[in-house]
Amino acid sequence: MSAPKIIFEDEVLLVLDKPAGWITNDASTTTNQPVVQTWLRENFRYSLIGDRERRDGIVHRLDKETSGILLVAKTQEVFDALQSQFKERKVTKNYLALAHGEIKPEEGEIIASVGRLPWRRQRFGVLPGGREAKTRYKVIRYYDTKREKFSWVELYPKTGRTHQIRIHLKFIGHPIVGDFFYAGRKTARADRTWCLRLFLHASAITFFHPQTGKEVSFKSKLPEDLEKSIAFFTQAP
Repeated sequence: MSAPKIIFEDEVLLVLDKPAGWITNDASTTTNQPVVQTWLRENFRYSLIGDRERRDGIVHRLDKETSGILLVAKTQEVFDALQSQFKERKVTKNYLALAHGEIKPEEGEIIASVGRLPWRRQRFGVLPGGREAKTRYKVIRYYDTKREKFSWVELYPKTGRTHQIRIHLKFIGHPIVGDFFYAGRKTARADRTWCLRLFLHASAITFFHPQTGKEVSFKSKLPEDLEKSIAFFTQAP
């Protein structure tokens, strides 16, 4: 499995491109699995390496099967500054997903509180009394394979709840391709005959560099495995 790639690096900041299959943070359950936090400790030397409380500088997280951009701070000052930008919603994140069905209207905002399900604590969902969650979206194009329709969509989460995008698309009736948690096992198994993992990619991020104060943006190309899944549509009978 390929290692994370460095999109950008300076003396206080790393911008990584995380491959699908890599877990973001260490935990007791991650033994013998590829973990970004472990990879950082093995390959870098900066002041937050070894700081478990600050996750060796990892500012936010991506799900194991989600690929794309991940920010890492090298100093406590930059870590705290970036965390503040996330809390104050000054960070803009873009995701690409392939969802079941035709999402209508083509542009919109999903507003639905998200929380841990009391009857199934390892899962999250739309929950009255949960934490506020907002996701804007814009459909890039529709696909029709004759058997089923799909939407290739760009999403812009305004909040950062666990599984937020996956939950919100499920909530409006358009779960992400390959999502065992929220599309259902039968659907996800069928998806994975042509898309081998969750079709969700963190494609871009914009924030203010804590050292210079300037707005900066970084992008990550759609990975080859997801490109191949899109190609499946253009070849489908």
